Amino acid sequence: MDFDTMIDRLHTDSIKYNMKEANMPEDVIPLWVADMDFLAPEPVIKALRNRVNHGIYGYSRFSASYYEAVIRWMKDRHDWEVKRDWILVMPGVIPAINVAIQAFTNKGDGVLIQQPVYHPFRQAVLNNGRKLVNSPLILEGNRYRMNLEDVEKKIISENVKLFILCSPHNPVGRVWSKQELMDVADICIKHDVLIVVDEIHHDIVYPQFTHTVLASLGEPYQNHTITCTAPTKTFNLAGLQVANIIIPNESLRRTFRHHLMSLGFPPTNLFGRIACEVAYREGGAWLDALLRYLDKNRRFVQDYLMTNLTPIQLVEPEATYLLWLDFRNLGLSHEDLERFLVYEAKLWLNQGKMFGDEGEGFFRMNIATPKKRLQDALYQLKKALDRLMR
Repeated sequence: MDFDTMIDRLHTDSIKYNMKEANMPEDVIPLWVADMDFLAPEPVIKALRNRVNHGIYGYSRFSASYYEAVIRWMKDRHDWEVKRDWILVMPGVIPAINVAIQAFTNKGDGVLIQQPVYHPFRQAVLNNGRKLVNSPLILEGNRYRMNLEDVEKKIISENVKLFILCSPHNPVGRVWSKQELMDVADICIKHDVLIVVDEIHHDIVYPQFTHTVLASLGEPYQNHTITCTAPTKTFNLAGLQVANIIIPNESLRRTFRHHLMSLGFPPTNLFGRIACEVAYREGGAWLDALLRYLDKNRRFVQDYLMTNLTPIQLVEPEATYLLWLDFRNLGLSHEDLERFLVYEAKLWLNQGKMFGDEGEGFFRMNIATPKKRLQDALYQLKKALDRLMR
């Protein structure tokens, strides 16, 4: 559980550190894609190493212990009683969202998202020939909220059949309250709109905030919801491609599974299965330590911005290890902002506009990295800002 060690990730085919192919200067500090700079939990590494050493990697099945681990994790960490039959294993959450769009909507149907939001949502809608319907989140002070009136208006006027909800929200870091979840879900249920919830960040929540699984709020919500979960963000396992899609409604589950089979999707690979089960069985202490470390990083960035970088505003982070930074006070265009960050501050962050036009003037920063790297990044940003303000 040493999160301070700087680990060299160059020459490991890491997307995060692939500066050359991204046309980035070699000396930028990469704080962009949602990928932690920390080793996975030791029990996971040990289990994978033991399986590799066996030397035979043939077809494998999902044992009862796998489902038991997922069920116990959801109960212990999220207070949701999940049944084994509800769980469908897939290579990822985004593939699951694409399958849901194909299985439950037709060409031209409206699919609702709330920008600024994780950009593959938009791509999934458009790539499948559905109508993209956006109900933008509203920024009040340094916190976002849903526009429920607009959500219902768009559902009615745009023939919306499916709503993709990000909970906790990426990139704005909101943990939706029970009331907010029920309010938006009640609108969807009223108009027979299926809810697909991306809860991949549900384990990364800061003190004083509590994530609520929408489907856990009662039978009406459970029967109208497809819940997408994964251990990949929690334990830094994204490259192993494993997700657990939980569908309590038997009719929805049957339709989803039938479409999944028609596409020939494999459930996941051998090593993803092993990593997920072991992480959920033995990774709790590692996660608790990670959350403490991330909270210190979050507060460090927050304090540094308030003291040294006052023109840059931090949207209040409630969850995820991704901070949403508001650079609009600098008065620069989005293109000039990116040039400033890359070539003056030598930082590689996610452009806010990739999450929708509502993200213009914002950038997303990944703080799941050793504190020393964050200190270097903020110092570089301060020096660059000082030069800009002269």
